Amino acid sequence: MTRSATETDLGRTRRARRIGRVLTETHPDAHCELDHGSPLELAVATILSAQCTDKKVNEVTPKLFARYPTAADYAGADRGEVEEMIKPTGFYRNKTNSLIQLGQALVERYAGRVPNRLADLVTLPGIGRKTANVILGNAFDVPGITVDTHFQRLVRRWGLTTETDPVKIEHEIGAMFPKRDWTMLSHRIIFHGRRVCHARKPACGACTLAKLCPSYGTGPTEPAAAAKLLKGPRVRALAAAAGVDPELVPAQAVQAEAP
Repeated sequence: MTRSATETDLGRTRRARRIGRVLTETHPDAHCELDHGSPLELAVATILSAQCTDKKVNEVTPKLFARYPTAADYAGADRGEVEEMIKPTGFYRNKTNSLIQLGQALVERYAGRVPNRLADLVTLPGIGRKTANVILGNAFDVPGITVDTHFQRLVRRWGLTTETDPVKIEHEIGAMFPKRDWTMLSHRIIFHGRRVCHARKPACGACTLAKLCPSYGTGPTEPAAAAKLLKGPRVRALAAAAGVDPELVPAQAVQAEAP
């Protein structure tokens, strides 16, 4: 997606903030979809979420969290046992390495506690900048922008950035919004990407951002066709918010989970 040659930086920022306000109304239920009860649990769940749906991770983690409640437990875990427990999330050997090494690093360097600074988090095994921002925003209430595949795809589709590097995207989009809004903005954009603005076939005709999006028309614009593409537990509310008859949403879609 290329930026409009006629849109100024100020105009782009104002449009970005309008997008943010619309997303606040569209996704009042936006939140971190990885179930967790502590910073350690969120760190583990986020590592497991690589190349895996949050739903699948949430199916695996209750037993994992019960078996390994502390960093020391992961540090001394039996590799085969961990691999078997997390196998459904995929890439389980690499993820097991990350979990055991994470536990060891936390015990050795941070007295078994997950640190609450970005500079510290990104030095830990299995934790990159994206994961660190998830942990900061949702476990410590430290504002952070999570540039996952949905976030990156949508801000480029909206013409808010032409960057492809996640760190550059994080800084450019972050500059458009008050810092206090960063964490919830990330959740709302990710919710929109999972429920409405899909990669291959976005539900353009059932999208609340239609008037603000330079890529409108990438997906079907006819309401009946677009309504069938909506996903998640609030599909009919999403349709209504976009001015589309909720009855156009197929019954089976109402039960569908967002990926």
